Amino acid sequence: MFIKIRRDTLIILLLAFMLILCGRLITYVAYASSAEVSDGVPISGIIVKGNDIVPIDTIRANVMQSGLRDGSVIYGDILQTSIREVSLLDAIETAQDMAERSTVPGTSVQPISAADVQVDKNTGIVTVTVIEDFSTVEMENSTK
Repeated sequence: MFIKIRRDTLIILLLAFMLILCGRLITYVAYASSAEVSDGVPISGIIVKGNDIVPIDTIRANVMQSGLRDGSVIYGDILQTSIREVSLLDAIETAQDMAERSTVPGTSVQPISAADVQVDKNTGIVTVTVIEDFSTVEMENSTK
């Protein structure tokens, strides 16, 4: 059984197929000839895990103060911000310290006892894992 197709319809279908095939081929060639990671990997976001009381925005803002924020670029083991260049390891240590200093909003209570910051050098995603421990928090009652 043959399906009857007019000649102009067949030509249009063949042209559409060739355009799609050429578009795919151009996409693959453009990807293969694109620059490597030598352009640097931009910081694409901060993921916060393990928090219950301290808001994510507070932890994220404190980690951004270390230089791990949008607009910063990773070149190997160097983090280049808009202001300066620092070692990526120094930026990670500073980010851990800043995450531990995060407080509950409206108070001076710092319940985060430990923080672990990891940076994926391929995607630019910063993962912050915090441990909140209220048994180590020193709270004073100033009202008498």
